[in-house]
Amino acid sequence: MKFGAMIGTHINDWQLIKLAEDLGYDHGWVPDSQMIWSDCYAVLALAAVNTSRIKIGTGVSIAPTRIAPVTAHSIASIAALAPGRVFLGLGTGHTAMRVMGMKPMKPKPFREYLRVVRGLLAGDEVEYSLNGETRDIRFLHLERKFIDISHEIPIWVAANGPGALRAAGAYGDGRISALNEPPALVHQSYELMRAGAAEVKRAFPADFHSAALTSAVVLGPGEKLNSPRVIDQCGSQVAAALHYCYENWKLTGDDSALPPAVRNVWDEYCAYVDKMSTPEHKRYLQIHEGHCSWLVPEERRFITPEAIETWILAGEPEQIIARLKDAEAAGLREITLLPPMDHARRVFRDFATHVMARY
Repeated sequence: MKFGAMIGTHINDWQLIKLAEDLGYDHGWVPDSQMIWSDCYAVLALAAVNTSRIKIGTGVSIAPTRIAPVTAHSIASIAALAPGRVFLGLGTGHTAMRVMGMKPMKPKPFREYLRVVRGLLAGDEVEYSLNGETRDIRFLHLERKFIDISHEIPIWVAANGPGALRAAGAYGDGRISALNEPPALVHQSYELMRAGAAEVKRAFPADFHSAALTSAVVLGPGEKLNSPRVIDQCGSQVAAALHYCYENWKLTGDDSALPPAVRNVWDEYCAYVDKMSTPEHKRYLQIHEGHCSWLVPEERRFITPEAIETWILAGEPEQIIARLKDAEAAGLREITLLPPMDHARRVFRDFATHVMARY
């Protein structure tokens, strides 16, 4: 099992990646969302020159906001600062696009995007289309070390739907998903990724990486999930999951797929959204406020023990370790923590001290 530390992308919080390295984390993830955070590649550059061991990368870079050659060149530029310890996380842009009132990239163009990025990072000449024109492109001046692609840069894909999962199998080296996927869904996801690999006549990698995104709270003896400290340290992650549920519901109009953990607060949450100060046609500007960075005070009442149990790795050390052992036995290779900004240092330290050191 590998351990990852993901941060809210603030230009000064590269220091959290250095802290994660010092605490023994394997991976430092920096998300990409242009309307709510600093630039992920700027933060990665600062982290690269201030660390020496930890592997760093995007968590995840957003395909529809950066053309494929730019994404490949950006991560390869970070690799020039930290050769051999860089990875590229890629996704369709749930939050980055939703906060602009737009939809994530569709599966077919996302698959094409992955093909181009993978080819460029492998040093190949690839066919690339932009604005109705198609050309063969490749990186020039490699001998001058503007970028580094001489060391492998694995591509880990954020994928949940069938099309994205097939694309991950075709062109990815791993996948990142939410912690709460049941075993049957995990099995189904792997079948789709294997099918995607077969479509391009690729052997599905035996070392295919699987990471699960969550946050963690190490409970003290007898501490309950509804304690103020617990909500402080994981509430922003739970709220982000609730925002995701709401966006899906608005898109489909179907509430049958809602997780059981939100059903007891769903009507109240929808009423809360309906009363937001932002007009309905621009409500996307308010729904994702605080996304994975802090908990909006008005949303605190929706952070229930049931929701925490669903999306957060919370418990006393022995309970967390047992849960991770079960997940590892099912094929999980990494647990990745994204705590709220104001509590990140405490969360990373507690988890390293009480879980990682004893795992």
